[in-house]
Amino acid sequence: MKQHIKSNTIIFYVSVIVLCILFLFIGNRIASDDNLQTDHDFEDISYYTAIVTQIVDRVEDSQFGFTNITIYFEARITGSGRRGDIVSGEQHQSDFFLVTLRDISVGNRVLLAYDSFGQRYFFVDFVRINGVAVLGAVFLVLVIVFGRIKGLNAIVALGFTCMSVFFVFIPAILSGRNIYLATLIVCLYAIASTLLIVIGPNKKALSAMLGCLGGVLLAGVLMLVIGSVLELTGLVDQDTQVLLMLPTENPINLRAIIFAGVILGAVGAIMDVAMSISSSLWEVREAGGVSDFASIVKSGITIGKDILGTMLNTLILAYIGSSLSLILLINVHSTSYLELLNMEMIIVEFLRALVGSFGMLLTIPLTAGICGWLYTRNTTQVPNKNDEYQDFYDEYVQDNTRG
Repeated sequence: MKQHIKSNTIIFYVSVIVLCILFLFIGNRIASDDNLQTDHDFEDISYYTAIVTQIVDRVEDSQFGFTNITIYFEARITGSGRRGDIVSGEQHQSDFFLVTLRDISVGNRVLLAYDSFGQRYFFVDFVRINGVAVLGAVFLVLVIVFGRIKGLNAIVALGFTCMSVFFVFIPAILSGRNIYLATLIVCLYAIASTLLIVIGPNKKALSAMLGCLGGVLLAGVLMLVIGSVLELTGLVDQDTQVLLMLPTENPINLRAIIFAGVILGAVGAIMDVAMSISSSLWEVREAGGVSDFASIVKSGITIGKDILGTMLNTLILAYIGSSLSLILLINVHSTSYLELLNMEMIIVEFLRALVGSFGMLLTIPLTAGICGWLYTRNTTQVPNKNDEYQDFYDEYVQDNTRG
């Protein structure tokens, strides 16, 4: 029987992976139809990664009261296409700029731009992605070592979520699709794929899914209503202004972009709350602590209260941290706090935190109620095949988690 359950679990896992891949493939094909294409003004510019092998010369000159520095160097290209070629390049520095990159030196990994018109290589920036890639690889290894099977599943689920944003959601926006609908679809995909891959086909995952879905829907409705009441335009920064100037037949709905940003930013925290409550209540029930509907719901709300306190801090501080430079700049240049607190870019940041918090607030009692209903079904009857499957599946997951 256990072997049969393990086979079914593997089949289910593979099926979920296949369905996720199909969603990404088909979704990308649909979303990329009539995708916005812009003319590149710098089509004569090519970029290469390289390693500096020699500093040839360093020239200083003064102009209009500013000191300009040109560093001539040689570098070996490491990027594809011209790997191994030795080229001559230039780095231009000036104290006209408040902040400049340090002078390059031998051994530095740099990004070069090749101007085919002038037939020259220019220093663009230091290559930083390699360091990030190493840090990311170390993190992934630690997640797998610590979480074993579930750690690997978490990485797979995260990969599918990120791909859904870049392969489906972004192309859908650039193709002029309905941003509200695209946001809902991507959120549903992220919730279902993450919980089914990480947790599996059991009552915990189902409870978390339904609770999370309720919280996200509330956040979405609230954002639609409050966005209309506050008469948001979507023009919160220079980036959104540039979006309006893109050469497309249907201008991008900036208010919908705000909606998408708020909901996508909140869905992770809402999913975390729903899964924490669902998993905690399952463990409490299995340990014999509670078994009836009222007790499970009461325990879920109690657990949710503790989770809410820390998750609210997590959500609020995350948004403050991501907008810290903007907040500092506005505080310096604003002469009135009344003006500051009514600026749309500040209002949007408030909405990100508040709407996400409302979603989490609803998720707690909703998830607790769903858990109370699902976890107490058939408890007084002879265990059916679903209950037996559930027990074997949980045992299977625990065995694999222990290694």
